[in-house]
Amino acid sequence: MGMRSSVLWKWMSAVLSAPACCSSRYGLSLLSCYGFFVAYALRVNLSVAMVDMLNNTDASGNTSKSVCPAHSSPARPIYNHTASVYDWDSETQGWILGSFFYGYILTQIPGGYLARKYGAKWLLGLGILGTVVFTLLTPVAADLGAGYLIAVRVLEGIGEGVTFPAMHAMWAFWAPPMERSRLLTIAYTGAQLGTVVALPLSAQICFYLDWTWVFYIFGIVGIVWFILWALLVSNTPSTHPRITEQERLYITSSLNKELTLSGDHIPWGSILTSMPLWAIVVAHFSYNWTFYTLLTLLPTYMSDVLGFSIKENGALSALPYIGCGLLAVLGGQLADYLRENCFYRTVVVRKAFSLVGMIGPAVFIVAAGYTGCNYILAVAFLSISSSLGGIVASGFNINHLDIAPSYAGILLGITNSFATIPGMVGPVIARALTKNNTIEEWQTVFYISAGINLFGAVFYTVFGQGVVQPWAVHNPHSHGN
Repeated sequence: MGMRSSVLWKWMSAVLSAPACCSSRYGLSLLSCYGFFVAYALRVNLSVAMVDMLNNTDASGNTSKSVCPAHSSPARPIYNHTASVYDWDSETQGWILGSFFYGYILTQIPGGYLARKYGAKWLLGLGILGTVVFTLLTPVAADLGAGYLIAVRVLEGIGEGVTFPAMHAMWAFWAPPMERSRLLTIAYTGAQLGTVVALPLSAQICFYLDWTWVFYIFGIVGIVWFILWALLVSNTPSTHPRITEQERLYITSSLNKELTLSGDHIPWGSILTSMPLWAIVVAHFSYNWTFYTLLTLLPTYMSDVLGFSIKENGALSALPYIGCGLLAVLGGQLADYLRENCFYRTVVVRKAFSLVGMIGPAVFIVAAGYTGCNYILAVAFLSISSSLGGIVASGFNINHLDIAPSYAGILLGITNSFATIPGMVGPVIARALTKNNTIEEWQTVFYISAGINLFGAVFYTVFGQGVVQPWAVHNPHSHGN
């Protein structure tokens, strides 16, 4: 029966499918990609700017104290020494880098609920706009003191916390089941692109201008995105003024068996006792521990251990995320191909991609700790670690839409709340463990990340599911499971 319904669905898709080129759904995906580019650029630029905000560099811009021999770097332009520098110890640095996530965790579940109730467009748009505004205020806050900077970063996190839950809620209305992996990986690859561009560009801005311009330039880029988002995006295909009738019918007909019309009723009891949801929670938490460790502390590791100057630091810190973005997009294409053309069950694809995307990074992050001062090998292993992590974009990362599309935003809010904890405590723990910045101390940080990653991979493999859960729809229906 399952195979016959799957074949029937494929025949209906062939009849009703709308072209991808110039379509509204792929337009939404690309603009969402730009949005997450902005979100992550604003999130990570402080990691690079922090290196230049601290009073620990000499006049040439070379790191004056690192485990490995410092690399030579050209002398900086004289006019870039106008910005303030601060005497923050490693503990204060950890709190500043982690403070974003204290705000970020507060709006995860409310973001999913509000997006489902009122629509995702303005919630997501205003959330990122709020982050943009507080990013522009960052230099002023830093001058006032570390406490003010922490407060501004918390407020940035509050604004950005609604982004992923709201986006998942929007995709519940926009993403046909057999195109989910493709559409969502294109959208969410903006996170990697934002990291890839922001890290080296922030370093160049610090080198040629000063660190304050990092926040001004990326803030302007964010304002441009908000204007485009406000003008071009609609909450659903039915309310989109420029969508073709063919595409609207294709999307709505492909989703009508999966979306519940239960109004405001949310089965909280069933949601919170759902083991497939908790499998995603554990996997998301575990993966993010490694991800956020690298995201927030890699520039510091490059500077304090490997001895790279600010100009080199950003480009090398970005390398791991180039592969991550590429594998995320390619993985999305492969995942949907395996489900649609090779008839692999959704749960098999999600678990396989999650295993590769979690065990691979664990192995290579540990290996990076044993490269000593072999700069090429260290950067290579860290790059491979993050690159393999991109594969989870087609694994547990979009599994919410498989098990409960009607409540996908709320589910992502729940899982992302737990997955934000590593961003809150990871940098603080890591900096507490690396007070002397020895290679051995950093090995401990990498071992902790790898161990948590492996546990999450095993837990998700045992308890993950790929079908719409009975509590998620009045007429339980699963497709491609």
